[in-house]
Amino acid sequence: MTYPGTYSSQAKIRSPQTWAEVRRGWERGETAASLARRYDVGLANLWRRRASEGWRRLRPEDPAPEPIEGWARHAETQREAFDQRLRDARDLAECLVEAMRDERLSRAPHWHIPWLYHWRAEHLGPEAAARDRARAIEAGHPWAEAFWRTDGSLKPLEVLDQEMARLHPADLREELGLPEGVAAP
Repeated sequence: MTYPGTYSSQAKIRSPQTWAEVRRGWERGETAASLARRYDVGLANLWRRRASEGWRRLRPEDPAPEPIEGWARHAETQREAFDQRLRDARDLAECLVEAMRDERLSRAPHWHIPWLYHWRAEHLGPEAAARDRARAIEAGHPWAEAFWRTDGSLKPLEVLDQEMARLHPADLREELGLPEGVAAP
């Protein structure tokens, strides 16, 4: 039996998992002495490993700076913004659900039509895409020929979005809040 401060000729060998726990504790800010006691490792060994393995204390994150308007007003402003985003998302969801029920897509906003055609082609298959193309041609939509390839397959969504923007530049400029005479990118 050995007592604190005495030397034992028997070496203490600790598992890599133990040393990993010691390292994590030290990097999180625990003292070397408390870790040496808890894991029954030599203090000198702990310091030697720390130096040879390059242990570094983790820097605590800086606290969030208080907003100029104070936390209460900031929280209220953030809640109002969140509620508005939620209303917008729900309005969009209702719009898209209604548009998806209307196979002619006559009630969908321009900017959602490409996604709706893409969704229908992906989820309802080539037959639905062929019906959508035929309906678009029948209705005389300006995108009727621009969205589909000559073999009748739908072009990629990115191309559909670009075509819709090309077909409706004034609407896009308005959506982007650009004044008359400024071209949308």
